[in-house]
Amino acid sequence: MHSLTPKKGRVLIAEPSILDNPSFNRSVILLTEHNEKNTVGFILNKPLDYSLKDLIPTSNCDFQIFQGGPVEQDSLYFIHKLPELIPKSIEIGEGMYWGGNFETLSELLEKNRIPKEKIRFFLGYSGWGAQQLEEELKTNSWFCVENDFANIFRANSSSFWKKYLLKIGGKYKLWANAPSDPNLN
Repeated sequence: MHSLTPKKGRVLIAEPSILDNPSFNRSVILLTEHNEKNTVGFILNKPLDYSLKDLIPTSNCDFQIFQGGPVEQDSLYFIHKLPELIPKSIEIGEGMYWGGNFETLSELLEKNRIPKEKIRFFLGYSGWGAQQLEEELKTNSWFCVENDFANIFRANSSSFWKKYLLKIGGKYKLWANAPSDPNLN
């Protein structure tokens, strides 16, 4: 299996070679934007110990917050499958959307009209400047694949990285089963 070119809606898999990078170690990142100027994505498999009501007390919503990446970690972002309810959403592909009118979203959350399996919230995002991601792909920091989750919001995020490595196969099977801290071996 070879790495695909980055594209909105595809997924970046952290190569085992970047295990020493605390921001991206074992990360699976959904790309929400990719053009000649920049790339933006959100880490799907790094849940935080916060829920939405910790950040927005008026929401009274216990949806878990995820670490989206090292950029703007004090800002809240979201991806969802609710374009009919959240205006000004940006289509990522495969029925998934990024952002939208936050005031409308807040009202819907207060009324419990947002199903947990159709949205995910992030603090921060992952970002790359012009050609930066392409260079990192050349140096084997990332592997780019199609997003094959029917619904990433329902999937067990703790097994994302391992699932993709097992699918790639070869030497990656060994890494998929290695402990997250190699010193524990």
